[in-house]
Amino acid sequence: MEESTASFKPLSTAAKQFALRLLTIGENRLVLLAVEMQEEREHLLHLMFLALAMAILILLAGMTCTALIVVLLWPYAPLAALGGLAALYALAAWVLQRLIRARMKDWNAFPATMDQLHKDKVHFDEALA
Repeated sequence: MEESTASFKPLSTAAKQFALRLLTIGENRLVLLAVEMQEEREHLLHLMFLALAMAILILLAGMTCTALIVVLLWPYAPLAALGGLAALYALAAWVLQRLIRARMKDWNAFPATMDQLHKDKVHFDEALA
């Protein structure tokens, strides 16, 4: 009886070591994910602040230019001036929308975490094969 229980001891020790290593790997991946999430959050907040400041300044400049153009062209063709400016603004909005879609298409969130998880999967597949 003692011989059979003694032979399972190395197996249980190896299983415990494997479980501990697996938990350590999982913990490392979660820490990496948390760090990347913090970096992404700070990056997005910074970009949003800059975009908001830029939008405010562009709005002010656009309002000033619009008023200037309308005042200059009012005696000649007020409706043409307003219609031309509306078309110009619509075109600019369309261009910006295209740029936003292009940026969103190429956006890759959490690249290091995803790369590391892929490497882990490959190593586990190799170890189990």
